Amino acid sequence: MKFVGLVGSNAEQSYNRKLLEFIRKQFKLKFELEVLEIDEVPMFNQDQDWKESFQLRLLYNKITRADGVIIATPEHNHTITAALKSVLEWLSCEVHPFENKPVMIVGASYYDQGTSRAQVHLRKILDAPGVNAYTLPGNEFLLGKAKEAFDDKGNIINKGTVEFLETCLDNFVSYVGVVSKLQKPKPIEPEDLDCNHPIATSVTEVDPDDPEWVEKVAEVTGAVSGDTYVKLDHGILTVDQINMFLKAMPFELTYSDDNNQFLYYNNAHQDPDTMFAKRVPSQSGSRLSTVHNSLPPERMKNVEWVIGSLRNGNQEYVRTLVPNPNPSVINTHNYQAMYYPDGSFAGINEIVFNFRPWLDWYLQTTGQRLVGGAAGADATSGASDSGSDTTSGASSSNDTGAADATSGASAH
Repeated sequence: MKFVGLVGSNAEQSYNRKLLEFIRKQFKLKFELEVLEIDEVPMFNQDQDWKESFQLRLLYNKITRADGVIIATPEHNHTITAALKSVLEWLSCEVHPFENKPVMIVGASYYDQGTSRAQVHLRKILDAPGVNAYTLPGNEFLLGKAKEAFDDKGNIINKGTVEFLETCLDNFVSYVGVVSKLQKPKPIEPEDLDCNHPIATSVTEVDPDDPEWVEKVAEVTGAVSGDTYVKLDHGILTVDQINMFLKAMPFELTYSDDNNQFLYYNNAHQDPDTMFAKRVPSQSGSRLSTVHNSLPPERMKNVEWVIGSLRNGNQEYVRTLVPNPNPSVINTHNYQAMYYPDGSFAGINEIVFNFRPWLDWYLQTTGQRLVGGAAGADATSGASDSGSDTTSGASSSNDTGAADATSGASAH
């Protein structure tokens, strides 16, 4: 499960931030928690556009895609902070990311009572029209005497307090599991697979379907190559090193941007007939409608469903197995949403690989074996490799080309 934690204070030093960071580290095996700040959100003003605030856009996108939200609130004058109240007003006016979203409330305070009165007030706000969150009843975690509660490494000192916090979090995880069954996915709008809405990084001087798109765009943009250094998030590599790194991956990798333009795949050196998802160099830069032009209209709807589900945040990824007559092959496709710095949809990366060698290695290493009636049955879940997508429920037909929604396994 993926949760976001909202720091209910805009102060530089906050025990509620400390509490969320402790939860993130201490219980990382139970769920993934991303701690979000509210310090740069302007005071609510309904005459202003919420999208003008980067932090508000980030909060909206992260909360929308999260399985649940944990809000850590201080108590100021028997209530929540003005900063947190302003954020909740922004996110319940034009947009409503908290609607039907499971929320847990925690709080740390200098005094014995923790944040009991602020939490009561916050529950009423989260239940208000426009917010409509699913707040877990009871299950209150109140950390009093916060100054003495943490050691110098940010850990809660009292063992009993940690155990009670774990109980509360376990209850919340169970609550999220129940509430998730009540939630309906956002409706999927028709996808423009013809790239008619250029984005900031689109190169409009060259037609996307030009078979020499890579060479022509490189000339137009002055794209670097060879031993030119590129500064990445956590390293510096040359373009040649990046290419070597990507080509050495034991996967077929692709990327299409949020304008549905197919920009890249990592195995241009490989014979397309030996690939699990056939691709050819002339496809780089193409419209997804062109990449999939051999598919019948009903199969194009599958392509739109995958893209729309990831764009909407209905799913973080879509996985499918493509039937293969060779028993040594489990053709696995994973479509993963990517995001801009503000958390908005930035396109899809796809990983295609043969899962069978990984599975055989795991079984051999652990001394386990598969059991069940069907060949390739999953001993844990009972799911077979008949082509059903155990994540999304979408199935694949025997046409292996139709399954590749992003990159077009249906290439020539």
